[in-house]
Amino acid sequence: MYQKCLVCGQGFRPNEALEHLDRGRRVAYDPARGRLWQICRSCSRWSLVPIESRWEALEELEKLVTDRGRLLSSTDNVALLRAGPLEIVRVGRAELVEEAWWRYGRELRARRERYRKLSTAGTLGAAAAIAGSWATGGMSFLAAWLIWDNAPGVVTGGARWLRFGNVAWRGAGQCRRCGRTIRSFRYRDRGGLIITPGEEAQGVVLSCSRCTDRSDETGVELRGQEANRTLRKVLAYHHFAGASEQRVRGAARLIEVAGGPQALSGRIIRPGRTLGQVGKLGRVALEIAVHEEHERRLLSMRLAELEAHWRREEELAEIMDGSLTPAPLVDSLRRRIAGPR
Repeated sequence: MYQKCLVCGQGFRPNEALEHLDRGRRVAYDPARGRLWQICRSCSRWSLVPIESRWEALEELEKLVTDRGRLLSSTDNVALLRAGPLEIVRVGRAELVEEAWWRYGRELRARRERYRKLSTAGTLGAAAAIAGSWATGGMSFLAAWLIWDNAPGVVTGGARWLRFGNVAWRGAGQCRRCGRTIRSFRYRDRGGLIITPGEEAQGVVLSCSRCTDRSDETGVELRGQEANRTLRKVLAYHHFAGASEQRVRGAARLIEVAGGPQALSGRIIRPGRTLGQVGKLGRVALEIAVHEEHERRLLSMRLAELEAHWRREEELAEIMDGSLTPAPLVDSLRRRIAGPR
């Protein structure tokens, strides 16, 4: 085990997840060949751990992945996992269910906690203003009550506006029914947003204010990344206050019952149904699902890079282990971690 990266010299951060590899928050390992690397956060290069320091660490790492690992994404050759504070690259297929969406549920809970803090700050500010005005006799009871009642909403509403603004989408498109040019879609109209399930990804229809009949045959239809980005922004705006632990758990169960994030929209969205007609639980599950679609695209690009790194480092590890380590010792290590082939 190394204290610093062998390439750039940057120190590896300590971790408390592994007793026998207590340095490095990013690690890679190959249980079949008995390889173990520490990955540098600064230069992204892999430092091969000396073979005499791998025995216990590899066994401990494989147990951690089996017991607590969450599979984010995988290819035929490498899998990207999260286990506690560790980001782990496992060479070979991981026998775990892919759950790239689980992290966003944690984000929704954290968002709820931030919203509570903002509301508390607004309430405390209102109390201070009321106390100061009453001390000088400059505020009536009705005015004090209005400030007290509206202050939390003003603070949280202002924070939401500062983060998102007023417009969810800008562009240029024509309503498919009346031909009106639509150049923007405001968050306040989100209840009329129509979601259209698709085989690869859902699309969205931006409603037309001129057409009274809101259906998936009116307005401007968005597809692909533009639709995903717009829907993610609208749902994040809508759930600015986050979600409770109970609702996040319910949304996770809904995703599982639907057959995964990709299948969710087809289960909860009906033709012509607007976002406002989707239940609260369904909207939370939908935000998790559309975020997963975006993250899956990013992870696929990252996995390609990780696989390229692994191929390069494996060539070097083969030379180092083959030339510097007696062959019986390497084979014994491999059998101990991965079992006989």
